[in-house]
Amino acid sequence: MDDTPEVIDTPEVHDTPKPSTAPAPRPPSRWRRKVVLLLVTIVVVPIVIFALWAWVTLGYVYSTGERAGYVQKLSKKGWLCKTWEGELNMVSPPGSVTPQIFSFTVPDDSLAAILMQDIGKRVSLTYEEHRGIPSSCFGETQFFVSNVRIVGP
Repeated sequence: MDDTPEVIDTPEVHDTPKPSTAPAPRPPSRWRRKVVLLLVTIVVVPIVIFALWAWVTLGYVYSTGERAGYVQKLSKKGWLCKTWEGELNMVSPPGSVTPQIFSFTVPDDSLAAILMQDIGKRVSLTYEEHRGIPSSCFGETQFFVSNVRIVGP
């Protein structure tokens, strides 16, 4: 006989996981996803359309030209969007009594500074016309001054 002790095979005890008492997270319902998608569409699509419209109208020049006269007014105005707005008293043809006023917008502060120094002097304004601008935030007129040249005193 063997002097070795007898080994009894005992089945291994595995720890079985206990079922969790917390409920499993529910996937978002279809109606909630639709509502969120609808709200995003209502907000994002108009913003994208407005941005594209502004980009196209400000990027496309309908006409260019030049006007000469005396700068009689230049002011920075607006509640939220401050823009430089001015008036040019154009030289009337001989025999004409009524003055012709050309309203314009100056998009650049450096050009506005030049015009401020030259109020009352005769200048020539080179402008670009942008039609269909979606908001007055870019300027109150559709005529944007791109260059200023002093013509005389």
